[in-house]
Amino acid sequence: MPAEVVSADSRQVYRGLDIGTAKATPEERGRVVHHGLDLVDPDQPYSVADFRAHALGALASLGERGGVGILAGGTGFWLRAVAAGIDTDALPSDGAVRAGLEADLGRLGVAALAARLGALAPALAARTDLRNPRRVVRALEIAELQGDAPLPAPVGYPAPVLGLQLRVEPGEHRRRIHARARAQFDAGLVDEARALRERWDPALPCFTAIGYRESWAYLDGACSLEEAVALDARRNVAFARRQQTWFRAERTLEVVDATRDPLAAAWARLDAFSRTARR
Repeated sequence: MPAEVVSADSRQVYRGLDIGTAKATPEERGRVVHHGLDLVDPDQPYSVADFRAHALGALASLGERGGVGILAGGTGFWLRAVAAGIDTDALPSDGAVRAGLEADLGRLGVAALAARLGALAPALAARTDLRNPRRVVRALEIAELQGDAPLPAPVGYPAPVLGLQLRVEPGEHRRRIHARARAQFDAGLVDEARALRERWDPALPCFTAIGYRESWAYLDGACSLEEAVALDARRNVAFARRQQTWFRAERTLEVVDATRDPLAAAWARLDAFSRTARR
């Protein structure tokens, strides 16, 4: 079928973050068109509203050509913003307020800002990942501008959507995560991290992507290469748990076992979905 991929990974939009974010290779992109990659430099802000506009544009163009869009990635909020919908344009924004909150974050830490959000807007705080600094800052910005008012009603994607969630047996999942960490370091992650730090401020939000701070710790002599690989894997195991928690709450996703090759099961779901959508 004519299909193109739309990456919904909040770090793959940044140029230069290739190995650490596991972007599709040039060879893979030569076989299948990929959207959502290399859109901005590391020092340029890129929001969920920016992504939603980009993804909807790509999907609309593909739809006009009779194709199918594969929205793929691990940033759950970005996936939801496109598939289920969120009126990102209606959310208030103020650059000066955001700058002040970013300064407070650096000075006080995320826990203090999360506590402030809980006191100012408890309903909004309940819908926010309070361990995520960027989410907390954005929620506080909204709260300071409009209080604890409910968010706008979501506007869903105006075409049929099939949601598939890949799950892997826990032991195998951990093994793959450790193998992925080793493979990324073997592929040159340390050199990529060195080059990025020489050109960009390492405090930029995009460098919270797992692998870069571990590489810098190795370059600075704070740990051995083996320790950096192990720390990378541990952080990814913890991150995977948080992703699983998010996606279990997405009730519209059908679970596909990816412990072994999931292609046959996924294709069967797509075939049934396509026949239903054509009726």
